[in-house]
Amino acid sequence: MSPFDPRMMLKELPPAFVWVGILMLSLLLVPPAIILRARAVPSESRRIHIIQNMDNQPKYVDQQENTLFVDTRSMRPRVPGTIARSQMVSDTHYFLGTSEGDFATTFPSNVVIDEALLKRGRIQFEVYCLPCHGVRGEGDGPVHDRAMVLLNAGVNGTTWVQPKNLHEEAITEQPVGQIFWSISNGIRNMAGYASQIRLEDRWAIVAWVKALQYSQNAPVERVPGADTLPVRTKVEPGEGDAT
Repeated sequence: MSPFDPRMMLKELPPAFVWVGILMLSLLLVPPAIILRARAVPSESRRIHIIQNMDNQPKYVDQQENTLFVDTRSMRPRVPGTIARSQMVSDTHYFLGTSEGDFATTFPSNVVIDEALLKRGRIQFEVYCLPCHGVRGEGDGPVHDRAMVLLNAGVNGTTWVQPKNLHEEAITEQPVGQIFWSISNGIRNMAGYASQIRLEDRWAIVAWVKALQYSQNAPVERVPGADTLPVRTKVEPGEGDAT
């Protein structure tokens, strides 16, 4: 037998060393067991947060009491007469879409209507407006299509109001300021997008909406070669020759 046989070495070790080794091996198995249990068993306790990464800070949260002030409010009121820089509305035409208390009928002077603006408006329209209003603004976007599938399937509690067709007379007659106001603040079931779409991009969307409306209702004399173009007609169900 080899002089370096492990079995012989273990026999020669004092019993205390053997028990200490077994104990250490058992302790080494505890962390993996705890980790496996934590991953497999749901718990209402907060998870262990060793690296804080500034997640927990000594700060005041909303409505928390602060004895530093006489009124004990941590949320300090605004100083009278001050306005946040992002809330400057002295130019109501540009910021609100209104002029002299009514919806503006023209674009603000600092909004240049050019190809770049229309391109930007189309991009933003397709991101935020197309899902409901459709690519042409006819209220037939993919959200509407999906809602109709659920409605026709009789899913419990499903109700749906079709998005507005932007080519309806009631919409095409709206001044640009009113369209801007609706995009910013919402109307009926549509939520406002002021917090999601930048100010200049909202005006770009207005320009694109007007371009869409004009593309479907442009005077014949303004379209070169209009007499040679096919005419789009709406065929009602039941009309036309049966095939």
